[in-house]
Amino acid sequence: MLEIVEWTSGRGVLCQEIMTELSDWFSEPEVIAACADVADSLPMFACMDKDAVAGFVMLRPHLPDAMEILVIGTRQAYQRRGVGRRLLTASESFARKSGCKLLTVKTLAPRGRDEPHYDATRAFYENNGFLRAEVLTALWDEGSPCLFLVRPLDGQQ
Repeated sequence: MLEIVEWTSGRGVLCQEIMTELSDWFSEPEVIAACADVADSLPMFACMDKDAVAGFVMLRPHLPDAMEILVIGTRQAYQRRGVGRRLLTASESFARKSGCKLLTVKTLAPRGRDEPHYDATRAFYENNGFLRAEVLTALWDEGSPCLFLVRPLDGQQ
């Protein structure tokens, strides 16, 4: 039985461990290290399968009205089993309780090449109510355009 819990200790270690496993999405060690470095200061939720962590989401508050999914990851063995959706639900609930009206996320924008894992990522967000808001070409390194997505939280879901 999968269960969502707030993760409060060892957040950086968990973040680094799961991001490192997901090398199709997180291939740059400095990005993984930067996320792990800030993990202890940000809200994090884990999806548990008994004693095993199936995935996690780390959130970053922005101003009073927005909450960002800074990083979300599901271990390969648990993908396509509802872990990501449960983590999104926990993120939405936390953002609403914090008074936010928007949940945001950044991912890699289409680059005109075969990248099925990122196609699936973008489809996951869009299938869960996120809207494509903007492509930011100078946020990350050259050749890695950022797709900025938003999900309005005004209505109860």
